[in-house]
Amino acid sequence: MLKRTLFFSNPYYLSLKNKQLVVQSKDELSTKTVPVEDIGFVVLDHPQISFSMKLIEFLNEHNVAVVFCDSKHMPSSMLLNLDSHSVQNELFRAQISASEPLKKNLWKQTIESKISNQATMLEKSGHKAFELRSYAKSVKSGDVENREGLAARIYWNRLLGNTFYRDRFGPAPNHLLNYGYILLRSAVARALSGSGLLPTLGIHHHNRYNAFALADDVMEPYRPYVDRLALHVHQEYPEELQLNKEMKAAMLNLMSIDVAINGNKRPLMVALSQTTASLSRCFNGESRKIVYPVFA
Repeated sequence: MLKRTLFFSNPYYLSLKNKQLVVQSKDELSTKTVPVEDIGFVVLDHPQISFSMKLIEFLNEHNVAVVFCDSKHMPSSMLLNLDSHSVQNELFRAQISASEPLKKNLWKQTIESKISNQATMLEKSGHKAFELRSYAKSVKSGDVENREGLAARIYWNRLLGNTFYRDRFGPAPNHLLNYGYILLRSAVARALSGSGLLPTLGIHHHNRYNAFALADDVMEPYRPYVDRLALHVHQEYPEELQLNKEMKAAMLNLMSIDVAINGNKRPLMVALSQTTASLSRCFNGESRKIVYPVFA
């Protein structure tokens, strides 16, 4: 079942009653309820939002990713369940002891999928992508020749023009891309936790200060879905250089976008769970192939 994403940008009091998230306005004039079992994400974007600890405990038990935004209204932290899988200890040990050849092979598959999806994104946008198709076929173990970086330069130049540069503080639509990637990263971290894996231990990313290195790895082939949505929202709000409420709400639709995976169409949130479950099988020695979506 597709889980709901709830976005709160006004002062509310959030509590739990009869396994329902209770949303109460500060003036106590209105109250709404949502079954917790229907929720996948809760995004909190107001300094005067308050909540009960019982609600947080229950959301955690149901592997709901609770995302907190900072004073600039950007997602800054997240609540994750640390006990979300029946054989978590076994999976942690398998992940920690994964061999370098296995991790390099998984990264090769990841980059092949990412570049292939970028190529399709270019083609769907009316641009040529023959170089990217060639790069996707020539990725070596561990991507030692950095096909990912070569493809990225061509991808962004063709998609948004030679003057565009991808940067956190760069020109529009960087603000939408930033927001979308943070949401995607949160979604991947939730899926990894649900599959019994540690989001911190990456197969490629390994910065000592990065608490979500594996999420950064796994999200790579999913980035074109953010790119497409961000460009669509930017076309609707071309003059907006700051994210408004409507733009954020539009970007939250990312979780319900249909993606093609394993020959079937699934909402992106469900596809992420299939990807992370396949990665768990790879670490456990049951498979050698990580399942990623095919951009279409």
